[in-house]
Amino acid sequence: MAGELKVDLGERTYKIHCGSGLLPEAGSLLKNLDLATPCLVVSNATIAGYYWPTLEQSLKAAGFQPHFALVPDGEEAKTLKVAAELYDAALAAGIERGAAIIALGGGVVGDVAGFVAATWLRGVPFIQLPTTLLAQVDASVGGKVAVNHPRGKNLIGAFYQPAAVIVDLATLATLPPREVRAGLAEVIKYGVIMDAGFFAYLEEHLECLLNGEGEVLETIVLRSCALKAEIVARDERESGLRAILNFGHTIGHALEAVSDFATYRHGEAVAMGMAAAARLAVRRGMFSEEETSRLVRLLQRAGLPVDLPAVEPAAFQAALVHDKKIHQGQLRMVLPERLGRVQVTPVSLEEIMAVIC
Repeated sequence: MAGELKVDLGERTYKIHCGSGLLPEAGSLLKNLDLATPCLVVSNATIAGYYWPTLEQSLKAAGFQPHFALVPDGEEAKTLKVAAELYDAALAAGIERGAAIIALGGGVVGDVAGFVAATWLRGVPFIQLPTTLLAQVDASVGGKVAVNHPRGKNLIGAFYQPAAVIVDLATLATLPPREVRAGLAEVIKYGVIMDAGFFAYLEEHLECLLNGEGEVLETIVLRSCALKAEIVARDERESGLRAILNFGHTIGHALEAVSDFATYRHGEAVAMGMAAAARLAVRRGMFSEEETSRLVRLLQRAGLPVDLPAVEPAAFQAALVHDKKIHQGQLRMVLPERLGRVQVTPVSLEEIMAVIC
C-alpha cells in the first residue's frame, strides 16, 4: 500500500511518498530529482543500525555515492557544535550545490540535518526519510529546520523545504511504544486545530492504531500530512494561519526547556501543553468543558500525560518569555474554540501560570 501527496509551493513543490516498504525504493524515488551523485546521510546510531544497510544499497543501486554521518541521540544533537561537525562531513563527502543531505531518523535528526542543508553552500537539496511517527506526521513536512539555544528550543533555524519526503511506515515496527505514543500527540493536534471529523475517527480507531493495524496507520499518517501540507501551502513562513500548528507547543516547549530537554519526549510535552491550553480556553469561556474532557480522555487513552509536573515558576516563566511566538513583546498561544477550530490570541503569564500550578 502506498499513497502520494504534494506540498504545493510553486517552484518548491515537493512530494510526500507514504507506504510500507518504501525505504528499499528510496534510491529510485530520488533518481528523478536531478541530484548530483554524492549524498550525505545523517542519522543516529540506533536508527543506522536498523536501516543504513538497506538505504545504502538502495542509493547505490540508483547510482548515488552515499556517505554517512552520525549525530547523538535526542536533543543533544541539535547544537551548533554538532552542525559544525556535519559541515566537516559534508566537505569530506564532496557535497556540492546539487548534492543532497538526507535525514534518516526522527524529528531531531531532520531538524539538524535540515539546518545544515539550509546553510551549507547557502543551501543544498534536503531529503527527509522520517522513521518516527512524530516525524512522519509533522516534523518532516513544512520545512522548519533548527538547532537549539541553551535558553530555548529551535531559536536558531530557518524555513527550508525538503526536495522530497519518503515515509516508510514499516520503520515504525522498530519504534519503542513510548515514541509511538509521543507521535500520537501531534496526530491528535490536527483533529483539534482543523478537523473535528478526524478527531472523532481517532476516538473510534485509537486501539486499532495502537495495535499497529496497517490500514488505520496509513490513514492517519496521510491525513495528518495532508492537513499540514494544506496549511504550509497557504502560509509557508508562519505569517498567519501556520501558527495554529503550535497548539500545545508554547507550554510544551517551556516544559522541555526547564527540564533541559532530557525528561520528556516532544510529544509528551505537547500533550501536556494541549491539555493546559484547553483548560485556559475554558477559563476564558471560549471552549467547553465537554470538549476539554474529550481531548483529555483521548490523550490519556493514547498513554500521554495531561498534567504538568511541579515546575519552578521563575524558570518556567523565563522559558515562556523566550518562546519564538513572542510578537512585539506579547506572548501568544493557540487556544481552541471548538474541536476543529482554534485561534491565536495574546495571553498573559498570569493566565498560563494559573492553569499549570
